[in-house]
Amino acid sequence: MAIKKAEEAGFDLVEVSPNAKPPVCKLMDYGKFQYEQSKKVHSMKQHQRTGQVKELKFRPHINDHDLSIKIHYVERFLEEGNKAKVALVFRGREMIRSEIGTELMQKMIAALGPKAIVESPPKFEGSSMTMVLAPAAPTKPPSRESKGTEGETDAPKD
Repeated sequence: MAIKKAEEAGFDLVEVSPNAKPPVCKLMDYGKFQYEQSKKVHSMKQHQRTGQVKELKFRPHINDHDLSIKIHYVERFLEEGNKAKVALVFRGREMIRSEIGTELMQKMIAALGPKAIVESPPKFEGSSMTMVLAPAAPTKPPSRESKGTEGETDAPKD
């Protein structure tokens, strides 16, 4: 019966919600429906933000000030919502003293504190030690309602 009405009106019978009981159908132009659906998917993809992986490299014999600057860069990457891949590159005989690299990585993790989550712990990959840090979940600021009871104002009392 619905198919006959759709044919008479010059439209298509489109099943909008197949999981509903009973299934929901509409009389519409199917080509137009497909176009609108593709526009919705396209706009959702545009508004979706995917974080990138930013890489930062340094050597085992780095000065404290230079290390603090590198830590600042990682903080900035994490605040922007990106992941940070930290690579400590060893050359030649520096490979013998891998504990220096472990100390530097632990110092970086301690300095970042609750701002970062260690996604993959420090490990050797060839001649470098790498770890991946992800941004911690953003904390919600306290709402205005929870600061005081209703009816109170900040104005001085007379």
